[in-house]
Amino acid sequence: MKKTIFFLSILLLCSTTSFAQFNKALFDSLNKVSSQDHQLMMSQLGISELRPGPSGNPEDLNAANSDESKAKTYTSLPDALLFNNGESVTNAKQWEKRKLEIIEDFDREMYGRLPDNILEVTWEVLSVKDTLEGAFPIRIKELRAKVDNSSYPALDVNIELTLTIPLNHSSPVPVITEFGWKWPSNWPRRKPEGTPWQEQLLAKGWGYAILVPTSFQADNGAGLRQGIIGLVNKGEPRKLDDWGTLRAWAWGASRALDYFEIDEDVDATRIGIEGLSRYGKAALVAMAYEPRFAIGFIGSSGAGGAKILRRTFGEQVENLASSGEYHWFAPRFIKYAGPLTPNDLPVDAHQLVALCAPRPVFISVGSPTVEGQWIDAKGMFLAGVHAGPVYKLLGKKDLGITEFPPQETSLIEGEIAFRQHEGGHTVVPNWPYFIKFAERYFDKE
Repeated sequence: MKKTIFFLSILLLCSTTSFAQFNKALFDSLNKVSSQDHQLMMSQLGISELRPGPSGNPEDLNAANSDESKAKTYTSLPDALLFNNGESVTNAKQWEKRKLEIIEDFDREMYGRLPDNILEVTWEVLSVKDTLEGAFPIRIKELRAKVDNSSYPALDVNIELTLTIPLNHSSPVPVITEFGWKWPSNWPRRKPEGTPWQEQLLAKGWGYAILVPTSFQADNGAGLRQGIIGLVNKGEPRKLDDWGTLRAWAWGASRALDYFEIDEDVDATRIGIEGLSRYGKAALVAMAYEPRFAIGFIGSSGAGGAKILRRTFGEQVENLASSGEYHWFAPRFIKYAGPLTPNDLPVDAHQLVALCAPRPVFISVGSPTVEGQWIDAKGMFLAGVHAGPVYKLLGKKDLGITEFPPQETSLIEGEIAFRQHEGGHTVVPNWPYFIKFAERYFDKE
């Protein structure tokens, strides 16, 4: 018996070692392909060298700046309420025209263009299950959208979505959609302290959905010739202003909205979008480009999301343009890490927030002593501040202050909200405050 146990232990150890080696080989292979594609894009741009980005490790010699006195290396920001010809935007009708200019700049220089030949998707309900979430009776719908691949059958692309709604509702319910993961049922997960955010939503009579962005577009440069981007391009490399992964993920969120509009359990006029970190970036891009989203909960999105890119603080454009992150953006964005600089960008993050106006947006971030300074909390706060004039032009309230507030100050009275919580790289502590913020827009008498 002991020999059997020993033999099985050796097999398990070998299997674990082989799995680790396999993972490393896979990771190295993905990095190699990403680097090759990144180099191809640089070649098409006529760039031979990029400025290196700073390190996220505060102990490194090239650590990112975390000294506020050295952060403001810019003198001005692009004005959201100034047409490209220098004329001022003075009313809502003019803002609709100015929005098109800002969107064009983001399309061309940063997030990439939605392709003209975008493909149709067909939703199907895979399963329906009635169960409990804590003490709340719920119905879980597992959904999948198949993307039409008749033009390029070599690639098969599907969007995975899980919708959870409270049972026994008397009318269609609001739904908060999270960019997230589909965890295996047997995956060990630590139970969070306090009431889980899902139960907080269910207590309001609201539902929630989990959209899996990597189901239809991988989070690496090696996947750019696969997924929805690869399918549209029929396996060929991107053009310089083609969409990046963030825009593709946002496209998937719009397709989820298409489904919500035909589900009788869902009030499609009250749909929120939420994400953390790179998914926070995607949530803000989705909110900015998709007018059907009613509210956004943008968690620690940092550079490429709600952070002012011109600030020399935390993560920088040079990091975003590297072979590890360039796939989030249009290839043309790489040039702002050499020879151009962030100051040459025709747009910045405050204009991305402004594109959400007049709809409400909650910008969330963690404590600098727990989450660290890489995310640049003040840079995201300032984006909210500088988006304020657009909200006010449209008859809405801005943040109400311009000075960075103390931690745990809840700025939730206007249509732009901001709160720096006491935790780390998470939105968990801010869920109660977001829900309170959203009540103004979602609760019906």
